[in-house]
Amino acid sequence: MQTKIITSSSSRWFPDFKELLRYRDLFLMLAWRDFRVRYAQTSIGLLWALIQPLATIAILSLVFGNFVGVQTGVPHLIFTVAGMSMWTYFAFVMSNSGSSIITSQEMVKKIYFPRLIIPLSKAVVGLIDLGITLLILVGLFFYYGITPSGNWWMAPFFIFLAILVALAVGIWLSALTVRYRDFQHVVPFLVQLGLYITPVAYPAEFAAKHLPDWAASLYYLNPMAGVVQGFRWSLFGGTPPDGYFWISVMMVFVLFVTSLLFFKRVEDEIADYV
Repeated sequence: MQTKIITSSSSRWFPDFKELLRYRDLFLMLAWRDFRVRYAQTSIGLLWALIQPLATIAILSLVFGNFVGVQTGVPHLIFTVAGMSMWTYFAFVMSNSGSSIITSQEMVKKIYFPRLIIPLSKAVVGLIDLGITLLILVGLFFYYGITPSGNWWMAPFFIFLAILVALAVGIWLSALTVRYRDFQHVVPFLVQLGLYITPVAYPAEFAAKHLPDWAASLYYLNPMAGVVQGFRWSLFGGTPPDGYFWISVMMVFVLFVTSLLFFKRVEDEIADYV
């Protein structure tokens, strides 16, 4: 009989990625469980992943396209769907990762496994929403007869950035919520606020044009501002992202690296807090 001794690896700055790989079966099981809870046990199943973004798109298109009259250069509907495709994934991971460890506290208390697996599994389920909104976007390209710009090959890069920043914020919130339960109430507010301070239904240039230089810099500290702007540029062309855009890109990587550092710092104490 073999005995496995688990010791604290406090000297590490980052989570042990080799260990995460060894627990990939648990990771896949948690992702499948979340999928079944969200879709398989509902009356209309995957249609929920279609209905929710479509309702939001309809409202944003009505407000910004008809009432405000924002000029987008392409039909406002497809412009908004392009922004929503990135935002929907980010919002899902942000909403579900925050309380992910709290809702799994019984498992956390009983067995050992890399705690990072929990928020990461939420990110996998969110890919379903991302895929559905991207399919809607492709359908609209055919409907409007629009040809993607010559920058289309950059689109996967911006999708990668959206996944990266969603993971970063999800990891940060999952660790913070363990210590400070108030974040369970703050996250829904942040999701609602983020929808309007991210250029989902309006061009990023529209916001920057109406802000002083110092406020525009702060606006682009929201990493999703640059991600959405860059994704739409890759599809529709137009003016290339300006210097402010790189503030967002820098924030993506800063958030991701610091989220791993912070999570590793609190990981050994998670079972005590929950």
